[in-house]
Amino acid sequence: MKYFHRQVQLWGEEIQRSLQDKRIAIIGSGGLGSSLSFALGASGIGEIHMVDFDEVSLHNIHRQIAFKVGDEGKNKARINAQLIEERCPYVKATAHECDFDTFAKLGIEVDLIIDATDNLPTRAAINTYARSVNTPWVYGSVEAFNGQVCFFDEASFEDVFKITQKTPAGIAAPIVMHIASLQANLALRYLAGLSVKKDYLYYLFFNDEGELVTQKFGLPKS
Repeated sequence: MKYFHRQVQLWGEEIQRSLQDKRIAIIGSGGLGSSLSFALGASGIGEIHMVDFDEVSLHNIHRQIAFKVGDEGKNKARINAQLIEERCPYVKATAHECDFDTFAKLGIEVDLIIDATDNLPTRAAINTYARSVNTPWVYGSVEAFNGQVCFFDEASFEDVFKITQKTPAGIAAPIVMHIASLQANLALRYLAGLSVKKDYLYYLFFNDEGELVTQKFGLPKS
């Protein structure tokens, strides 16, 4: 409990111990996934599955905080899993060097799925799988200085978004960390048994005057 002292102050030893029984899957180990590894990897969640087939490229490193120069060519999920266990020996982190469809076929039961991908088709696949196994998931996306977050429970991703193969635009590094932080907060509150606003899409952006604007939209339940 000394390691988790600040969290124990927040919600007590009983809830902190309960996190040891929780299992999550983070789909994608790049920008959002790296920040999620830092935010959730040392929180005391018992089991974290990192999923990514991709390898580190030099242009990833400025916004994907788990990686450093010299990591080029290494698998992203493996680096993140190692980082989690180095920072917190009370968490079991497993790397899956594969795409989401392959991971889904493994049939690993988790309490929550967190989207850290960068394309709409994979998010649609996560949504379909999550609904089939009755597991909630946390969506997050970033582009330029903008970001979106949603805790999907009864709503369907495909009812809200048109699924296309859109190529992402440029991305500022801080918005990646910001959106991942919001995803992590939703995830940790849910796993700790605290209230979470479900099926609510939050859209954050900087307007032309540099003001941070947050909009929120209730989503229809399917």
